[in-house]
Amino acid sequence: MANSMFPKRLVVGLIGLGAIATLGACQAPSDTAVEPADEGMATEEPTTTEESAGMESAGTIVDVAAGNESFSTLVQAVQAAGLVETLSAEGPYTVFAPTNEAFAALPEGTLDQLLLPENQETLTQILAYHVLPQAVPAAEVMSGDVDTVAGSPISINVDDATGTVMVNEATVVQADVSASNGVIHVIDQVLLPPDLQL
Repeated sequence: MANSMFPKRLVVGLIGLGAIATLGACQAPSDTAVEPADEGMATEEPTTTEESAGMESAGTIVDVAAGNESFSTLVQAVQAAGLVETLSAEGPYTVFAPTNEAFAALPEGTLDQLLLPENQETLTQILAYHVLPQAVPAAEVMSGDVDTVAGSPISINVDDATGTVMVNEATVVQADVSASNGVIHVIDQVLLPPDLQL
């Protein structure tokens, strides 16, 4: 994809669930709120279902998502945005992956509009807002604002009492789905950049 499609501050055209094949060369600022936590997350280890266990051995983030029906809409969006090659690159990435139900909860007709070729740049911006240019397992997640590859920060809130992790208004419903080039945390809502106009 051409760099001109993305904000210049993203250097290598960093976008949605990735962007350019050179994305793997980018590094996140070291002063972000995502740092190893002394106590880790105050949650029990995520339950690994047979399905997630199969996903974890599937390969790259794209492979993992494509191998699970719960992410079929996300995969469709990644394909429409032209990001398959990027998210198959070395990374590492952290992807907050909305489920099909999360996409279905968008206002009626929104997803269909986003998947149109003329809205590829907007779709890319939305997908980029779900990606961190580093691998952050659940044990290293801390509360605070964290920059995404879209350039806008997300707000992470870890409830030490319950172990619940919120990403903006979305809840992490499954953590630490491993891929060869990063980690996926499953969320129950689509994250929308604050400056995005649909």
